[in-house]
Amino acid sequence: MTEPSPASLLGPRPPAPWLGEWWLRLRPWVLTTLGVLLASAVALALHGLLREVRYADVMAAMRATPSPDIALALLATATSYLALAGYDASSLAYAGARVGRSTVLLTSFVAYALSNTIGLGPLTGGAVRMRLYAAAGLAPPQIARVIAFNAAAFTLGITAFGALGLLWGADDVASLLHTRPGLLRAGAGVLLLALAVFLLLCLRQRVLNLGSRWTLRLPSAGLALRQLAISALELGASAAALWFLLPDDRIALPTFVAFYAIAITAGILSHVPGGVGVFEAVMLLASGPHVPTEAMLGALLLYRGLYHVLPLVLATALLASYELRSGVAAPVGRLAVRLSPRLMAALALVAGLWLLVSGVTPVTEDARQMLAALDLPLPLIEASHFLGSVAGLGLLMVARGLLHRLDAAWWAALVLSVVAAVLALPKGIALHEATLLSTLALLLLISRRQFDRPSSLFAQRLEPEWLLALGGVIAACAWVLFFAYQEVAYSHRLWWQFELDAHAPRSLRALMGVALIGLAFGLWQLLRPPAGGAAPATAEEIERAAAVVRGSPSSDGCYALVGDKHLLFSPSGRSFLMFGKQGRSWVSLFGPMGDAREWPDLVWRFVELAAAHGGRAAFYQVRPVALPLYLDCGLQAFKLGEHAHVTLPDFDLKGAKRANLRSGVNRGEREGLSFEVLAPAAVGAALPELRAVSDAWLGQQKSREKGFSVGRFDERYLQQLPVAVVRREGRIIAFANLLATDAKDEASVDLMRHLPESPPGTMDFLFAKIMLHLQAQGYQRFGLGMSPMAGMAERRRAPRWQRLGRLLFEHGERFYNFRGLHSFKDKFEPVWEARYLAAPGGVAPLFVLVDVAALIGGGVKGVIAR
Repeated sequence: MTEPSPASLLGPRPPAPWLGEWWLRLRPWVLTTLGVLLASAVALALHGLLREVRYADVMAAMRATPSPDIALALLATATSYLALAGYDASSLAYAGARVGRSTVLLTSFVAYALSNTIGLGPLTGGAVRMRLYAAAGLAPPQIARVIAFNAAAFTLGITAFGALGLLWGADDVASLLHTRPGLLRAGAGVLLLALAVFLLLCLRQRVLNLGSRWTLRLPSAGLALRQLAISALELGASAAALWFLLPDDRIALPTFVAFYAIAITAGILSHVPGGVGVFEAVMLLASGPHVPTEAMLGALLLYRGLYHVLPLVLATALLASYELRSGVAAPVGRLAVRLSPRLMAALALVAGLWLLVSGVTPVTEDARQMLAALDLPLPLIEASHFLGSVAGLGLLMVARGLLHRLDAAWWAALVLSVVAAVLALPKGIALHEATLLSTLALLLLISRRQFDRPSSLFAQRLEPEWLLALGGVIAACAWVLFFAYQEVAYSHRLWWQFELDAHAPRSLRALMGVALIGLAFGLWQLLRPPAGGAAPATAEEIERAAAVVRGSPSSDGCYALVGDKHLLFSPSGRSFLMFGKQGRSWVSLFGPMGDAREWPDLVWRFVELAAAHGGRAAFYQVRPVALPLYLDCGLQAFKLGEHAHVTLPDFDLKGAKRANLRSGVNRGEREGLSFEVLAPAAVGAALPELRAVSDAWLGQQKSREKGFSVGRFDERYLQQLPVAVVRREGRIIAFANLLATDAKDEASVDLMRHLPESPPGTMDFLFAKIMLHLQAQGYQRFGLGMSPMAGMAERRRAPRWQRLGRLLFEHGERFYNFRGLHSFKDKFEPVWEARYLAAPGGVAPLFVLVDVAALIGGGVKGVIAR
């Protein structure tokens, strides 16, 4: 929620490059180590808490929960999710944005259903809001304020909620923490007093100065009070959803509220997905003196199903329903459909976990009796139990592929869910399990069109975090197995015991099979050779790219013909992207080219390729229409400037604004200048003259050849495209090579060079003649290139990135001719369109831009030496 003051437009100074690089390298290992330590602490705590608890007692407690109590818990869950929509409504009011009520309800429900189950709210719920609110017409800065307000509102709400509960139930909490109730009440009073001061500030002033560098725009007092009421309703309803599932002699509600707030906070701070394990450990520890442990554990399992899994299923079905509506025209509806793979991946994870836990726990007595009555063959029961667990492991493995929209992952998930649903019946008459798996299969069928990446399932590489999480799941299943069968004495004969009542041997064999398959898969992932590296483009690849470029409406693809970039082709060869490597940055120039249907897969493949080599993927100078491709990959958009193009059918030299251009043409004709466009076949004969012009221009500029996003004088490159020349007395004094395609939609220029002694206005003469020539050829647009830092927002509430850009544009002439370049292009009366950098968040964009500068300059030395 904080916004910098005008004095802090430059923002905090980024860390030194070496420090940032080291942190980027160490960050996964640091977070992994912390995660392992936290998981170990939670496992030890749960082991101590559940030492005297029996699995059968937990299942009995779950079955003994009255149906009216379950109905009340469902009602409380619905109330909580409805109140969560109030968070978004308040956030939109704070951001000054208007969105339809149906869009707010849809966005809130999908975002919270995903983030409550998977956790990582900014990466899950935040991504949902970014997509759907952008489709509703909100600007990225507004959406960022919505997301920030949501997080801040929850923090304030949980603080007030916990403080009130602590004030009311201080005696019980104090007895558990072995402290004085008065001390807890004093702490709660301080928190409530701080909250009252915050409300007073909201009433008296709207902007709070935090030192000399930062300001915080406060919400109005009415909005703050309304949000606190919404938070109280939402948190009270979510706590009641669990409280209703406890036995009749349950813990007093005020005490329970305090413990619930503490458990929720601990789960969030742990960064464990969904707070699984951490939330349960705190609640079990807190309720020990008041509720039997087996009853609390049974209530927690029911709560996970009702408050987390059920909304996830409903949200996935809601998005799938958009797929069934023929011709969904609304932008929000179209993008809602595109979000379904995220929920499918989450649902596949839940189904896989369910299958694994089911495989290591015994069937109920009713199910055992039914299996005996049906007289099913024992080999069928054994096989279904084993294969069901393997299918659960398979769903965990393909969930990442579903997230990345792989069609192979879709087929694998569909087959696994159908097979596991069928096996659930002979396995143990697991009707709830079969229902969940059947629902997953049905939703996959409905959402088939969203998994449009034709890629091999075995080609994907799982990050170390995924492999560690997979190992953690298998370890947790081993703990569940020993918890469920703690009264069964282990012996080697268990492995070979095949009987209907032999639940422990059956679970033991299933877990061993899953562990061996998981180990083999993890070793294969870790030891397999790296994915194909980035080899320099060959002459054959450049020719393939040229074939794609010739049929493309965009002239940007012509930069692939320079030969200084790597090329990544789609499997069909109908599309490609070009990129450069500098340091850890893998930077794609302009994004994909060619068949637009293959662009999402190309973008994902590039991101995965960079990640497989320890790099960060970024996309430089991408258009607004293509931003969803990069947002889907978890990247963020940062405005670089604006690109200018002239609409050629309407172009002429008339009008006051084009007086200088008209004057330059007239002066050039009086000076005896002539214009000619050399076909590619005729460029070779003119190369000596062109090189003389180029060398003289570089000498005058005291510059060297550049690369990456600009061309260079390369004979092979120049002979592939037309070259426009200006002659005087038959001698070439200026030239520009034309970037054009057979589609005749867009054209532009790359190299623009002239002799130092050329008459004034020669380049104006050249540009005007080029545009008139292209107009006669039937081209629709002429690209003038990007004007860096142009078009940045001027408002106080603009993002820091854009305010920094505005500052550079206005006062950075000593570093780059920002204003002069923009003024030169503006005299052609062009249409301006934003250009963006799509890159990871944090300080990564700064490193990417440094690496882009090195790519353009031919290395760090080229940046310094021009």
